[in-house]
Amino acid sequence: MQDKLEKNIKLDVDEILKDLDKYEPRRRGWHWREPHETGKIGEFQYSEISKSLNNYEGIPAAPSFGNIDPQPMPVITSEVASGRFEDDLRRMRMAAWHGADHLMVIRTAGQSHFDGLIEGSPEGTGGVPITRKQVRATRKAIDLIEDEVGREINFHSYVSGVAGPDVAVMFAEEGINGAHQDPQYNVLYRNINMVRSFVDAAVAKRIMAWADILQIDGAHNANATAMKGYAVMPELMVQHAINSKFSEMVGMKKENIALSTVPPSAAPAPLLKLDLPYAVALREFFSDYKMRAQMNTKYMTSCTREATVTHCMNLLISALTSADIQSTITPDEGRNVPWHYNNIHATNTAKQALISMDGIKEMVQLKETGYLADTVRDIQERAILFMEEIIEEGGYFQAVEKGFFIDSGNYPARNNDGIPRDIDKGVAAGTVVEREEDYFAPVCAHFGYNNVPEEYNKPCDAINDCTLCDHSKIVYIDELDEEDNVANRMERVKDDGTITPEVEWKKDGYVTVTLFIPEDELVSEAAALEIGRKMNLTDVEIIHKQVQQASEGTLVEIKGRVSFTVDKATLKVPEKVKVLDEMFMKDYIAEKPMKVVCATVGEDEHSVGLRETIDIKHGGIEKYGIKYEYLGTSCPIEKLVDAAIECEADVILASTIITHNDVHTKNMKKIHDLCVEKGVRDKLILACGGTQVTNEIAKANGMDAGFGRGKRGKHVATFLIEERMRKQGDDRERVYIAE
Repeated sequence: MQDKLEKNIKLDVDEILKDLDKYEPRRRGWHWREPHETGKIGEFQYSEISKSLNNYEGIPAAPSFGNIDPQPMPVITSEVASGRFEDDLRRMRMAAWHGADHLMVIRTAGQSHFDGLIEGSPEGTGGVPITRKQVRATRKAIDLIEDEVGREINFHSYVSGVAGPDVAVMFAEEGINGAHQDPQYNVLYRNINMVRSFVDAAVAKRIMAWADILQIDGAHNANATAMKGYAVMPELMVQHAINSKFSEMVGMKKENIALSTVPPSAAPAPLLKLDLPYAVALREFFSDYKMRAQMNTKYMTSCTREATVTHCMNLLISALTSADIQSTITPDEGRNVPWHYNNIHATNTAKQALISMDGIKEMVQLKETGYLADTVRDIQERAILFMEEIIEEGGYFQAVEKGFFIDSGNYPARNNDGIPRDIDKGVAAGTVVEREEDYFAPVCAHFGYNNVPEEYNKPCDAINDCTLCDHSKIVYIDELDEEDNVANRMERVKDDGTITPEVEWKKDGYVTVTLFIPEDELVSEAAALEIGRKMNLTDVEIIHKQVQQASEGTLVEIKGRVSFTVDKATLKVPEKVKVLDEMFMKDYIAEKPMKVVCATVGEDEHSVGLRETIDIKHGGIEKYGIKYEYLGTSCPIEKLVDAAIECEADVILASTIITHNDVHTKNMKKIHDLCVEKGVRDKLILACGGTQVTNEIAKANGMDAGFGRGKRGKHVATFLIEERMRKQGDDRERVYIAE
């Protein structure tokens, strides 16, 4: 049994699926991050960070700062739902390592119209089928992931639709920590009868309150649905108010009620001028509740850059106001494909942006007069007037009947394009009946009138505990469909020693290719598809295109499947680079001094990378006692080689960043050839570095070694010392450190 995850060992889904009938959740309730004890990580002092993880993957720049991974205070969401929950488990583990602690699973399309729970583990479309097996297996996997990263992780899904109360009970039984619940979502977007929706919501909310499940509402759907999201801000506040107060009256604690607040605009609109006042207005009105900040998706296209920029702007609003939960919408949301790596990109975007803005409220103060304050007041006044009109019309149901909601007019203006619903119609109309006087339900967390006999301390004493009190009473159904189940899916893609690329499902074979085609949009689109086919990709699709200029060219991204696998056993896997111990290197150089001549060569003006490699300030080779002569940038090859001869240097270290027309490889070969010509090749160690340099490229062009992205002074110093020891036959015992 896999009772502990190891960093270099995959999550064993087969083990997760074993004995699920006996699994019980080890905890219930939502978990908020705890503040870091000191705020000090590495050499930096932070203002608002949470406790660090035991195991993590930092953002790409982390190696430059000692591999630190400060965690912001807001809980970070990763929305995961590929249609196959067994693949989502692996993605959840990846997301948790990058800092996500709110793993949110979207339901399969149409599940809110189901009138009961479904069982087994069928494959979903547009999300994952939410079943007891799926929930139980996921919570069991998250237990292991929690232990691995050292932080509680919140598991989340949806309580809505005509099966909402049934789902809420299952979630309470199985340890779900957070859920969407908003009766208005059912009414407006699913055409479920209003009376049925609100009665069901009361039942579901009461059960959620018992299980300490955090509730997130669905008001944000209004600005995603309305023709002009930025025109429905007053309505959004009214929807938040209705659901929040309703939840509180049902019995939810205020701290377990979260508003799903979404900035309603995006560039090229003046985003901050529209979205920041709304965020301030909302937080002022709803200061007793939690804020779940979600990214705006209404205006999202298939451009990942555009989505990421919008995400960052939304994060700025979170930092300037507040966010208890920071949602991350994957950049490929506009492509309708939740790919592994874009979940991670989105999580890192949130973490990187929030940490970058640490302490912003200590340095920046929002103005209390002028445009911001006036706009905040205007939004709030319109919301109050909106609520007053609802009351005058007789209440929420009457307002819905008259199409008040999702109207794209900025209240009190109306465009008469709202969504009207009839109080006597819709899904499940006429299904709510009054309880009889002797009604008795022998279950706990039951909403509304329940005629519990006096001899019982709790209702379920009558049946010797209900499923909320005794988990063993739950009837667990493993699978119903002989074909559409997790075992069959896993059998088709079982491990066989081969490697297949994937983006969504195990061994799905998908790859993406980015192309620039110097033609107009339509020609480029057709050409890209043909290029994909000529590359022997199948199921080729265009996932993004962007005109660079109408006649000069178009950027096109395609996806397609490869038809081959790679045999893992035949791969030539490079050994992990070992780094010599710092004191060993210092002692060696003290005994046997080494001199380096270095420069950025050719017509290259870049200097930062080389300076970081050589200067002591950045942990360069100088740190270990290696002396160097720096000849600057745009250094001719002849000058570099002549200087090495004149200085009686041991090493030539060249930097080359520019790669146009393969100038970097040409410069490497020229250094080698000139050293041969001058008769000093055997006396010198030749090394080259740059962003596009690899050890293989460098060696192929006459160098002894090449250093690319991520390499630092310690790597260069290790090579130089070991190479000279090899040349001199020095077989002394070497001391290494673990990287």
